[in-house]
Amino acid sequence: MDASYYVERLIDTKPTPVVICDLEYRIVFMNTCAKKRYKKSQGEDIVGKKLHAFVDIETLSKIDMVVEWFKESKDNNKVFSQHTESNTDVYIIAIRDLDGELIGFTDIFEEREPDSGETFDLD
Repeated sequence: MDASYYVERLIDTKPTPVVICDLEYRIVFMNTCAKKRYKKSQGEDIVGKKLHAFVDIETLSKIDMVVEWFKESKDNNKVFSQHTESNTDVYIIAIRDLDGELIGFTDIFEEREPDSGETFDLD
């Protein structure tokens, strides 16, 4: 087995949803937690489908801005997305190839105290 198998298994153990999209906004990977959470609302496996079918225009607009910011510099890799009621911060993270070129994006969840997290702005 190659390393990618182990990385997928590692991501699959995360207790928070992990959804990985390519630059066409196609969902290319979901861990077990994400599949369980989003299957309840969508009623089907959504791997291979585009985000456009599942998120509203406002969310897509925000994702567009983030992806464009990621493209501006190889140093632009993390953007704060939201803080949830359960004291979890959600960030959108760039996924880059070995040359640093943007190939996709995902979100990550980090638990924190309300006033102790970092803020990442597009400005």
